[in-house]
Amino acid sequence: MNSRKMAVPGRRNGMMDGDDEDEGILVLEEGAMPESDFEDTPPHLRDLAAAAMHGDAVALRQALDNLNGSIDEPVEDGDTALHLTCLYGHLSCVQVLLERGASVEAKDEDGGIPLHDACAGGFLEIVQLLIGKADSQECLKRMLDSVDVEGDTPLHHAARGEHEQIVGLLLSLGASPTKTNVYGKTPGELAEANTVAWTILESATRGNGIASHV
Repeated sequence: MNSRKMAVPGRRNGMMDGDDEDEGILVLEEGAMPESDFEDTPPHLRDLAAAAMHGDAVALRQALDNLNGSIDEPVEDGDTALHLTCLYGHLSCVQVLLERGASVEAKDEDGGIPLHDACAGGFLEIVQLLIGKADSQECLKRMLDSVDVEGDTPLHHAARGEHEQIVGLLLSLGASPTKTNVYGKTPGELAEANTVAWTILESATRGNGIASHV
């Protein structure tokens, strides 16, 4: 997992339940996004990276209008602009990028797709937008089954953060509650016991086990 994402605790690892979107953005603005962060970003992508990271939809539209390259080109630490906006919960920017054709299946350097980031952060509306952009049942299944370098699916990320609404949504769409990551953990084993998310996952796991023996 890259160092930039690890620098945003609670967004990638789901350890700061209760923090709202504004609090997360404030922390980033105070110290996590100095201009030097863009030194390794190709010059033609710096405006796009900055707009995506700061959640500036107006600047993002302008950067896209002037973009000489692909909207799915990595702009920061292997992330596309869509990954960044999903990671930081910038709903309006996600909408802009999806309208402009950003791929919902682009992978970052850790193998994660934008849905992983949105699920980790607990951004339900963004999760719904991404899922709504799946152009077929096959595409939706690929998104739900997609794993990062640690073998985590989007459901693992939602479970780790105990985002029960997202957990319920992903399960209703066919996400597997029994798929294990590289550490042998199912999504339910990443949620704290007896929480709402854990209860939902436990029920789904039992139901899955019963169905497999019918």
